[in-house]
Amino acid sequence: GSEAASEQGQEEEVEDRLKEHMDNLLDKSAKTRQAALQSLRLALSSKTLSEFLLERRLTLTDSLEKCLKKGKGEEQALAGTVLTLLCLQMGSGPEGEEVFCSLKPLLISILTDSTASPSARQSCATALGMCCYIAAADLE
Repeated sequence: GSEAASEQGQEEEVEDRLKEHMDNLLDKSAKTRQAALQSLRLALSSKTLSEFLLERRLTLTDSLEKCLKKGKGEEQALAGTVLTLLCLQMGSGPEGEEVFCSLKPLLISILTDSTASPSARQSCATALGMCCYIAAADLE
């Protein structure tokens, strides 16, 4: 009994931290946004969070879009990585496709922008390839 309660308490703590990181993606400070992206990258790459993310995918997608649009270099690169991990977590269903389709034009735009940093372009290329492989329903 107490072990299950402890486990549930830990899960709630993890979810609270994730919500905080997601809120920090909208902070005015680039450093705060980058730290939030790094924390989300770690969380999404170390634990399956599909159910938690399912309810928040639109919010997270919007936040990642802002980071990709307004951010520079490192922030864009991290946002691309987090997007790839989000697609992996969402899987090949309609939710993953929805995330991919909403950010695909922006990924292509950064990828083809010769003034964007090489790390941002590389991260967007990886995100485009991985998300397309995982979530694109349209074979083209």
